[in-house]
Amino acid sequence: MRQNLITAFVIALVLSLWLLSGIIFGDDADTSHATLAEQNARHKSENGGSAVRVRARIIEAQPRTRYLVMRGKTQSKHSVEVKAETDGRVVDRPVERGARVKKGDLLCQLKINEKELLVEEMRTALEQAKIEYKGSLRLQKQGLQSETSIAQAAARLAAAKTNLRRAQLLLGATRIVAPFDGAVEQLHMDVGDYATIGRSCATVINLDPMLVTADVTESEVEKLQLHNTVTGTTSAGHKFDGKITFIGQQSDRLTRTYPIEITAANPGYSLRSGLTATVRVATEEVLAQRVSPALFTLSDSGELGIRIIDSNNKVEFVAVSVIEDTPSGVWVAGLPERARIITVGQEFVLAGQAVEPDYPAADLSTAGIEAAGSMPAHSTSIKQKLKQPQLEQQQLEQK
Repeated sequence: MRQNLITAFVIALVLSLWLLSGIIFGDDADTSHATLAEQNARHKSENGGSAVRVRARIIEAQPRTRYLVMRGKTQSKHSVEVKAETDGRVVDRPVERGARVKKGDLLCQLKINEKELLVEEMRTALEQAKIEYKGSLRLQKQGLQSETSIAQAAARLAAAKTNLRRAQLLLGATRIVAPFDGAVEQLHMDVGDYATIGRSCATVINLDPMLVTADVTESEVEKLQLHNTVTGTTSAGHKFDGKITFIGQQSDRLTRTYPIEITAANPGYSLRSGLTATVRVATEEVLAQRVSPALFTLSDSGELGIRIIDSNNKVEFVAVSVIEDTPSGVWVAGLPERARIITVGQEFVLAGQAVEPDYPAADLSTAGIEAAGSMPAHSTSIKQKLKQPQLEQQQLEQK
């Protein structure tokens, strides 16, 4: 019985000490687990109701072009395997791989002996058909030739002309020539090879103009138009200008992207086919500010944004979109035309919290701010600000 009383007494003592520890050390425990807003409220009460002090800058918007950036690939606009249109042995091939050729330049020459003889034979047959037809006409005038005989002579003359033309085409087909200006990319026959109809002599490509192909998303394709000017850079560092010449109307079934084609001048063949290229297309003009990427923060929903100070000196989170990333900073859109951006202390304040901003001297003199933390009500717009420079200068001089 006595042992039970001792145990109960010890338990009661431990519980009492635990409860007393909460009372004695409760403030410290609350501080360690308090939210940021509660800590700021406590800080404000401890400092006689003063707002949290932060550093800020005034950044005015500037016109900036928004670009759509795409990844693509260079591709030859024309690539053709030039094939034989008649049979024959190759007796000459005057080009080598990589050679620049003009339209009509000889690529492969086939043996012409029998085809040249066939042309002479058809030419002789044509002369005979002409004589027979003229003779039939003379006999007709004398009443010695029927209409049927005249028609037969005319048919023989037409057939002779056709046969001569066919023989000439066969003779011409012994010369396999370049179909357009370009470069010889591949050779498929050499001297001594026997060419059959349809066998390739050489592959000729045309790199001027160069074609750049890319794919864009459903939201991006609506921002593009035919003949939009494009600037690009290849993976090898070559820069080029071009225009959009094709925008697909049917999306890919798997990727749901739309194909586009860009045509770029390439007179010196400095752009090679198959290179990866980054292209930029101007889509619209926007007002943007250049900020340090260190100022970016995320909202609770994951939006990218920046903390600014409103006209009541309270913190406001503003979502932004990146316009361009440059070595000197990131250009963003979405901020007010004249934004007071928190540069130091933004991670210690929340939206809606009152702050006391400190501005650099340059911002104070340029913006006409009377004291750190205050801004004239008429300074909400660049255009309004420009209307009252004299009044603000007088206010600064009085200070």
